[in-house]
Amino acid sequence: MQKRPWIAAALALFAITLAQVACTPVGAVMGVSAGAGIAAYQERGMDGVARDLSLSSRVLEQYARHDHTLVTNVGIEVYESRVLLTGQVKTEQHRADAVRLAWAVDGVKDVINEIHVTSEGGVLDTARDVWISARLEAKLTFDEKVLAINYAIETVGGTVYLIGIAQSPEELERVKNHARSLQFVKRIVSHVRIKDPVPAANSGV
Repeated sequence: MQKRPWIAAALALFAITLAQVACTPVGAVMGVSAGAGIAAYQERGMDGVARDLSLSSRVLEQYARHDHTLVTNVGIEVYESRVLLTGQVKTEQHRADAVRLAWAVDGVKDVINEIHVTSEGGVLDTARDVWISARLEAKLTFDEKVLAINYAIETVGGTVYLIGIAQSPEELERVKNHARSLQFVKRIVSHVRIKDPVPAANSGV
């Protein structure tokens, strides 16, 4: 079984930033009543949030049954039934298994494979990734021109992965610029969907 000796260090570093992002909805683990209120403001709606949470838990269950190392090494973000997989695994077989098991969950519409096969990484890299995600969440939350609630963030090896719904291309670019401004960020990969424009009302008499 692969251990994660870095987790204490990562959590310690995250705690430093937590005071600044305690109220951020981005990537937050929501309570039942708080979750209902937050979900109501999301573009995907309460039903969409509930559906995505269910899909995420079912993918996680598949991993736990097949190979417990997938649970610890693969990050799962589900948005509009699209599953974003990130993380680092040691073999191509592990990556293939992670993708196959995600597709096996009924209701999944797409699986975005951003898993890397590598033996690199360590305590410092992971702590930096946690710091990057936390700082970006804080920046988005306090930017009045960004609806932070509609974005989910994963950071692996200095690469920031984004998924969610942007109100406009300009908003998405603003989010990317926030990520670019952070130390240690090497690359930004966006799987964010631009919100469909609202049809203009007929002006005819």
